[in-house]
Amino acid sequence: MQAIMETIFDVLYLTSVITIGLLMIKNSNNKQHLLFGIMAVILGLGDSFHLVPRALALNTTGLESFTVALGIGKFITSLTMTIFYILLYYVWRLRYKVNDKHYLTIFMYALSIIRIILCLMPQNAWTSADAPLSWGIYRNIPFAALGIMVIVLFYQSAKKSGDKAFRFMWLTIVLSFVFYIPVVLFTDVFPAVGVLMIPKTCAYVWTVLIGYNDMKKGKQS
Repeated sequence: MQAIMETIFDVLYLTSVITIGLLMIKNSNNKQHLLFGIMAVILGLGDSFHLVPRALALNTTGLESFTVALGIGKFITSLTMTIFYILLYYVWRLRYKVNDKHYLTIFMYALSIIRIILCLMPQNAWTSADAPLSWGIYRNIPFAALGIMVIVLFYQSAKKSGDKAFRFMWLTIVLSFVFYIPVVLFTDVFPAVGVLMIPKTCAYVWTVLIGYNDMKKGKQS
């Protein structure tokens, strides 16, 4: 039952975010929504590298038989999620017409580069069944910092400008990390914690829908 339900959820998720992303790319009339569409497609394609092997594993011979594929998929997803947040940062710059604060851009890129370098380190043992928890924590420190920066930026800007369409953007990112961090820290000891990836995924769908609904509203006005 778990395999069937999880597979259905993953198919709906991947299909939804990729479709929404493609629609935004096709129908966008400004750089902000185009970038948001690209961001959504990267999110869906990146997650598919991990979720598709997981679905196959759950419905066939089990996760243990797909350790290498799942590890590679997790590695790719880690890289694409880093790109996702950099693009979201640029959505913020475009939406709130930020033309200065270049130091902030340098800082965001620095965090991203550190994250990517840490992900590339062999000590992560991505394809091993006994990947060290310590490296899972190391590589997620700059990722969490990246997320916190985006949270603060969207919260402050939306509040200051009275941006109702994006007023909950910061909250979607907060929720994604609230559900993601326990999985990183405790899933090896308590596998049931992995179920938190479902609400984490829903938070990202909410993020994408905020951008999509804003685009639709703009076309109707």
